[in-house]
Amino acid sequence: MPLMMSEEGFENDESDYHTLPRARITRRKRGLEWFVCGGWKFLCTSCCDWLINVCQRKKELKARTVWLGCPEKCEEKHPRNSIKNQKYNVFTFIPGVLYEQFKFFLNLYFLVVSCSQFVPALKIGYLYTYWAPLGFVLAVTIAREAIDEFRRFQRDKEMNSQLYSKLTVRGKVQVQSSDIQVGDLIIVEKNQRIPSDMVFLRTSEKAGSCFIRTDQLDGETDWKLKVAVSCTQRLPALGDLFSISAYVYAQKPQLDIHSFEGTFTRVGLLDLELNQLTKALFLALVVLSVVMVTLQGFAGPWYRNLFRFLLLFSYIIPISLRVNLDMGKAAYGWMIMKDENIPGTVVRTSTIPEELGRLVYLLTDKTGTLTQNEMVFKRLHLGTVSYGTDTMDEIQSHVLNSYLQVHSQASGHNPSSAPLRRSQSSTPKVKKSVSSRIHEAVKAIALCHNVTPVYEARAGVTGETEFAEADQDFSDENRTYQASSPDEVALVRWTESVGLTLVSRDLTSMQLKTPSGQVLTYCILQMFPFTSESKRMGIIVRDESTAEITFYMKGADVAMSTIVQYNDWLEEECGNMAREGLRTLVVAKRTLTEEQYQDFESRYSQAKLSIHDRTLKVAAVVESLEREMELLCLTGVEDQLQADVRPTLEMLRNAGIKIWMLTGDKLETATCIAKSSHLVSRTQDIHVFRPVTNRGEAHLELNAFRRKHDCALVISGDSLEVCLRYYEHELVELACQCPAVVCCRCSPTQKAHIVTLLRQHTRKRTCAIGDGGNDVSMIQAADCGIGIEGKEGKQASLAADFSITQFRHIGRLLMVHGRNSYKRSAALGQFVMHRGLIISTMQAVFSSVFYFASVPLYQGFLMVGYATIYTMFPVFSLVLDQDVKPEMAILYPELYKDLTKGRSLSFKTFLIWVLISIYQGGILMYGALVLFEAEFVHVVAISFTALILTELLMVALTIRTWHWLMVVAEFLSLGCYVASLAFLNEYFGIGRVSFGAFLDVAFITTVTFLWKVSAITVVSCLPLYVLKYLKRKLSPPSYSKLSS
Repeated sequence: MPLMMSEEGFENDESDYHTLPRARITRRKRGLEWFVCGGWKFLCTSCCDWLINVCQRKKELKARTVWLGCPEKCEEKHPRNSIKNQKYNVFTFIPGVLYEQFKFFLNLYFLVVSCSQFVPALKIGYLYTYWAPLGFVLAVTIAREAIDEFRRFQRDKEMNSQLYSKLTVRGKVQVQSSDIQVGDLIIVEKNQRIPSDMVFLRTSEKAGSCFIRTDQLDGETDWKLKVAVSCTQRLPALGDLFSISAYVYAQKPQLDIHSFEGTFTRVGLLDLELNQLTKALFLALVVLSVVMVTLQGFAGPWYRNLFRFLLLFSYIIPISLRVNLDMGKAAYGWMIMKDENIPGTVVRTSTIPEELGRLVYLLTDKTGTLTQNEMVFKRLHLGTVSYGTDTMDEIQSHVLNSYLQVHSQASGHNPSSAPLRRSQSSTPKVKKSVSSRIHEAVKAIALCHNVTPVYEARAGVTGETEFAEADQDFSDENRTYQASSPDEVALVRWTESVGLTLVSRDLTSMQLKTPSGQVLTYCILQMFPFTSESKRMGIIVRDESTAEITFYMKGADVAMSTIVQYNDWLEEECGNMAREGLRTLVVAKRTLTEEQYQDFESRYSQAKLSIHDRTLKVAAVVESLEREMELLCLTGVEDQLQADVRPTLEMLRNAGIKIWMLTGDKLETATCIAKSSHLVSRTQDIHVFRPVTNRGEAHLELNAFRRKHDCALVISGDSLEVCLRYYEHELVELACQCPAVVCCRCSPTQKAHIVTLLRQHTRKRTCAIGDGGNDVSMIQAADCGIGIEGKEGKQASLAADFSITQFRHIGRLLMVHGRNSYKRSAALGQFVMHRGLIISTMQAVFSSVFYFASVPLYQGFLMVGYATIYTMFPVFSLVLDQDVKPEMAILYPELYKDLTKGRSLSFKTFLIWVLISIYQGGILMYGALVLFEAEFVHVVAISFTALILTELLMVALTIRTWHWLMVVAEFLSLGCYVASLAFLNEYFGIGRVSFGAFLDVAFITTVTFLWKVSAITVVSCLPLYVLKYLKRKLSPPSYSKLSS
C-alpha cells in the first residue's frame, strides 16, 4: 500500500525545534490605573472566555486509543477533518459583522445619534437624514463581508473536496478529505498531499521504506526516508490489515511545531489612526455644544438644548467616512488584481491594502520564497584546475576516456591489473594526471551520498500488485532520484550528466553505470550520515570487481579542513565560491586494506554496544579513520534563486525596509543564500551568533555582538530561545539596528514569536511572506501577510492577506500599490472630515447669529444630498489620484521611506484641515449674510450653492494627477446640483419659518446673485490655491523634484 503517514509522525523522533518561551511579563498595574489602562478589556475578555467554555463544555485533553480500520470504536467524538478559514457561520454572521462595525467609535456614535431621533424633544430633522446614511454604510459593509466570506467558503470547499482512497473490508472507496475519520485506513498515492495526521503502516516497497516531504511543516521540499511499522509491513497482502486486531495508543494533543494559531480579523493602522482622530472630533463637538449652551446663559431646559446642539453639529463626525474608506479599499484591491505587471495576485483581505505603504520590517521565508529549492551543480575545483558550467564537456570527455581504458584492460588476460587498482596502490608522491584526478573525484561524488534512484511502475499496473519490481521500467528516462537533501540529488544528477550514473541502491549495495554501459557494483560496508554537529557524512564501500575498500567522506570546509592532507588552496577557493553564493562541499577519500577495515569494524561494533558514553565512543572510532585523507575536489552547488530576487531585495533595502530571513534550514545554507541573494550586501560583515546554552554564555555573546557595527546577524533558533529567555529587550534592540538578520533552524512557533516581538518592541509595521504551511503562523502574526503560491502548496496563500505568484512581485505591490493605497486613503479620509467640518462650522455661525438657537441651517434632502450626489463622486474620485507615476516609484524606491513616517495622515495634517474648514465655513456663512443682507430670505440657497462650489474646487485643489473620470465626476456633481434646484425649493428655507417661495429662479439667474456667490467662493478658495503654489515653489516635496 502506498504512503500512509502523517507529517507529524515523521518528525517526532528527530525534531530539532523547540517552542519559544513567552516574553517576560511587565510590571503589573494596580487599582484604578490597571482598570483604565486596559483592565476593563481583560475583565470583559475573561468573562467571554468563561461563557464560551461553559457553553462549549470543553473536555480535558487526554491520550487516545485508535483502532485500525474501526472508526466506530472511538470512545470520544473527534472533530471533522476539514479546513475552515471562515470567520462566521449562518448564525454568527450578522451579529459578528455588526459587532466589528460598532466597536469603532465612529459608527457607534452615529447609531446613538440616529436612535435619538425617535425622541420627539430631540428630533431636529427627518428620520431618513440619519438612518439612510447609516443603513447604507451597514449595507455596503455587510455586502463586502458576505462576498469575502463566500470566497473563503469556496476556497475551503475546494480543499475539503479532494478525493482519497479509503480501504474497507469490501475494497477501496473514494472519500472526500473532510469525511476522513479517526481510525480510517487511507491509501495515499504518489505525489498526493497527506490529508491529516496519519501513521505509516505499509508501502509497496519490500523494505518498507518511503520518501516523504515535510514542506508543510518545516518548509523543506527535500525528500526524507521513513520506514513503515514492521508488523504491518510484513503482512502478505493489503487486505490482511483487517485480519489483525490492532490499535494505536496516542499521547494527548501537544502544542508543537505542527500546530499554528487560527485566523483573526485584521485592522489596519490607518483605521486606528482615523478612529483616534474621530475621538478628537467628538471632543471638539462636545466643547462646541457646551460653548453654545454657555453663551445662551443656560436658559430654559439647557440639557435638552445641549443634546440638540450635539445633534446639530454631528456632521463634524462624518458617517460617510467609513463607507468611503471601505469602498476605496475595495477599489484598491480591484486595481491590484487587475495589474498586468503582477499577474495572478489575489487580495484576500480587502480591509488593509494601505498597510502595504507603511512597512518597515519584511520577514521572509527562504525555501520556495527567495529560492526555488532547485540545486544546480556549478563548479568543480581540483586545486590546480577549475571547471564551470561552460567546461563540463571536458569532464565528460575525461570520464569517458578513463572508463574506456579500464574496460579495455579489464577485458585482457589479467583483470586485476586495472589502472584503478594500480593508481591507488601507488605512492601519493607520484603526481597524478588531470584525467585520473577527475575520474576519482567523479567516482567519489557518485558513491558518497544517501540518494536512491526510483523508477515508475509501467502503465496499466494496478495498485493491487504487491512488490512488482518486474513491472518497473529501469530506463534512464523513467529514473528519478530521492534523497534527504536536494544538494545530494544535484550532485548525483551531475555525475549522470558526465557519464557515471547511479542505477540502483538498497541498504547493502549500489550500482553505477559507466559511459560504455558497464555496470559497476559496490557493497556498502558502513554508512555515516550527515549531522548538524559533525557537518560531514561518510561511506565505506567495497568494489566487487577489485575487492578494494575505500572510505569516502564529504562535508563542510570547516569540518574537512583538519581531516584532509595539507594543501594551500582549499580555504581560499571555499571563500571564493561562498562569495558567489555557492554551497561548497569538500570531497576526500582514504583507501583501506582488508586488515585495516576488519580492525575498524571490530572496534566500531564494540563501541556501538557500549552502555556508557556510547555516542562519544562511536565518534572516536570513526574519527580514527578521518586522518590524512586524500583531498579529491571541492564542489559548488547553487540553490537557484527566484526570478529577480536580487534586484527586488535591493529595491526593498533602498526603500528603507529591513529584511529578516527566518528559515528552518541549516546555518551554513541560510548564510549562503543570504549572500547569494544580496540580502547581505558585499560590503557588509556577517556576525554569526555562537551557540549559547545558558545565561552567562548569552551575556558574553551579546556583548561581543554589541561591539560590531553595520553587520548582518546570523543566529540559530536554539540560541535565540536562550537569549529571549534572559535578554529579550537587549537582543531585539541590537537586532533592529542590523541592516539584515538571518534566523536559521526556526520552528513555525518561533517565526510567529519573532514577528510578535518586533511589533511589540518597535511599534512599526511588519510584513511576513512565505509559501508553505510552516509559514502560516508567521503570516498571521504580522500586520500584513503575503503568501506565494508555490511548490509547497496553497496553505500560506490561502491564509495570507495578499497572494502573489512570484517574490519579485512584492516590489511593485509595495512601491506602487502600497504607496497609492496609503496616500489615497489618507487624502480621502481627511477630505471627508473636512466636508463634515465645514458644514458644521456654517451651522455654528448661523446659530450664533440667531441668538444661539438650536435650529438647523439645512435639513431634509439637502443634508443627505450634500454627502452623496452633490459631492460623493468628486471626493471618491481621489482613489484615482497619484503623486508619482508607477515607473518613478519603482525607479526611486527611496520615496517609500517618507510613507513609513506617517506624515500623510497625522495630527498635524488633521489640524491643517480643521483650520481650513473653520476658515471656509466662516467665510461662506458670513459672506452670505453680509453680501445678501437685502435678500436675506435666500440665504440658504446662497450659502449652500457657494458650499457646493467650494467643495468641488477643493477636490480640484487636492488632486495631484488628473484622470478623465475625475473631470466627469466634477461636472456630473455640478449638473446634479443645478438640476435639483428646481425640485428642492421647499428645503431652501430657514428653520421651520415659512417665507413663501424660498427659491426664486429669476433671482438666482441674475448677475448680482452669480457674481456675489462667485465672490464668496473665490474668497474661500483662492488663498488656499495661492498657499499651495507657494509651498510647491519654496518647499517642494521630494517626488515633485524627481518628476520635474
